[in-house]
Amino acid sequence: MTDRREMSHLLRRVTFGPTSAEVDAAVRSGVEQTVTTLLAPATPINLPDIGPEPSVTAGGDRAARQQARQAQQKQVTAALDWWLGRMAADRTGAEKLVFFWHGHWATSAQKVRSAHLMLGQQQTFRRYGPGDTGALIRAMLRDPALIIWLDGQKNTRKAPNENLARELMELFTLGVGNYSEDDVKAGARVLTGWVVDKATGKATLKPARHDDGTVTLLGRTGTFDVDAYADLLTRNEHHLPFLAQRHWVRYGSGAAPSAAATGRIVAAGRTGSALLRAVLTDPEFPATDGQLVKQPIEWLIGAVRQLGIDVSKVKAPAVLRSLGQVPFRPPSVGGWPVGDAWLTTSSTEARIRTGQALAAQAEQATDRLTGSDRLDALADLLVVDGWSDRTRAALSGIKDPRRLLALGLASPEYAVH
Repeated sequence: MTDRREMSHLLRRVTFGPTSAEVDAAVRSGVEQTVTTLLAPATPINLPDIGPEPSVTAGGDRAARQQARQAQQKQVTAALDWWLGRMAADRTGAEKLVFFWHGHWATSAQKVRSAHLMLGQQQTFRRYGPGDTGALIRAMLRDPALIIWLDGQKNTRKAPNENLARELMELFTLGVGNYSEDDVKAGARVLTGWVVDKATGKATLKPARHDDGTVTLLGRTGTFDVDAYADLLTRNEHHLPFLAQRHWVRYGSGAAPSAAATGRIVAAGRTGSALLRAVLTDPEFPATDGQLVKQPIEWLIGAVRQLGIDVSKVKAPAVLRSLGQVPFRPPSVGGWPVGDAWLTTSSTEARIRTGQALAAQAEQATDRLTGSDRLDALADLLVVDGWSDRTRAALSGIKDPRRLLALGLASPEYAVH
């Protein structure tokens, strides 16, 4: 029989937050079957109908542009509400993997200004994220949202823009120090000429804007298109170790994996699912329990799932703004931070306020927190393995179940998993 604490740890990492019943079911299934189930290919989904692209239907005068801008913002909010609902409903690792890739290929709606393109990028993560890393790179080099976000539309043969080529190698595929400035310049030339049509949601190559000359890129000399560039990145010796580290930091300990763990993860295969499976089943993974701080999105979605609350009724976008993490709006191309950056005084106060609001809506959950065993019941409800002596002492005198639940949600044991 699988140890319940080990299974709780696994589910906390691979999902947005398990319920106690889900942990019980996983214990009965065992680690291997649970991982297989959690990482099974997701069923294709239809995107929400949020209306036509405002920039397409708007006129050219100032008032029309302002109206289109407001409509764009409403569509982004609608897309966010829809995605949060999917996160809360998902019992597998599918939507958390989409969120992982969103933080990895961090793209912001504040500059893209199109919910349609942001949702389209999500679909790319759903389709290609679990599969071959080369296919994902090829798709992302054609992704309209990423092209706009990193100024790909400004990249022409007469005025090469290096933003996309630089971040492609530094943040998305190879890592710092594993490419040269000459590689950036060459990569920028290869990526020239791509433009986005928001009316169709497509990116196309304009030959007149494209530099098709010979370049030397990552040790190879020739003429390259985006697919050939993606292949060079995929075959580069630094690519898989870089992705192994990124997966470990988000799903493992928050710090770089050991050389031995990196080697095992790299050897597991060249797909997103294989890399993640290798992380979750690595012999060093169980020891990462209690070493990763929950991101605000993990904290909130986990809470609403465990308390049985409808996420649409908790004003989630506003809550996430107060916690410092709003999907579709990463702070930079580097994505969101990990670790102690989320454990500030202001974030703790925000979690307490949010916890109080959640507790007020969790009548069925708070009914469990009235007896002499209320601290054990609270730990079971929130899938916390146990309370430290300090936390137990702080909670033991609290009789009000709502206050007890709110403080449990704000506790170190719930914030760090």
